[in-house]
Amino acid sequence: MSEWLIDELARKIWDYHHLNHKLEKSDLILALGSNDLRVAEYAADLWLRGYAPLLVFSGNAGVLTRERFSKPEAEVFAEIALERGVPEDAILIEAESTNTGENVSFSRRLLESKGINPESLILVQKPYMERRTYATFMKLWPGKKVIVSSPPISFSEYPTEELPKELVINIMVGDLQRIRIYPSRGFQIEQEIPDDVWQAFEKLVEMGFDRHLAK
Repeated sequence: MSEWLIDELARKIWDYHHLNHKLEKSDLILALGSNDLRVAEYAADLWLRGYAPLLVFSGNAGVLTRERFSKPEAEVFAEIALERGVPEDAILIEAESTNTGENVSFSRRLLESKGINPESLILVQKPYMERRTYATFMKLWPGKKVIVSSPPISFSEYPTEELPKELVINIMVGDLQRIRIYPSRGFQIEQEIPDDVWQAFEKLVEMGFDRHLAK
């Protein structure tokens, strides 16, 4: 199996998942919990750079964090933000959600309970989950101005000891499949998938990158 070919196919999907939105000042930053602590660091840095007055962390535990974290993802992320200098009164924590849809719905419920109705939001997510996060948000909380952003890391630099390349590719492939099938299940709005991106998906599945496919 050619490592070069795998990387080329994976990079095509990686690039598709990026929306390349331009950052603008917004009403709040919503960081979706995950196993990647760089998301929390990046979200905190956006707050520190003045992109929004409020920082919301959302997430309990997912498939990839149940064994790794001893507390909800949102609480782990909030601790990182506090360490980086974000004041406690600028942070809200939603620590019940276990998937992207719940991240959106439960964060909306939390904000509404506090009388907060943002018109514009910056969603912060892992690089390869930008598009699915956008599609999910627009389905579940339409009518807002939404910018999706992620830590500015290239595909080649992204893998770590905790997130090896094989795992990253498996997750990216699974997310692309969800972008295709979730609109019909009512979870997301439709997103066009170019033929060459879907062909890359099919080739990677043939090569065995199928561990995170939805049923």
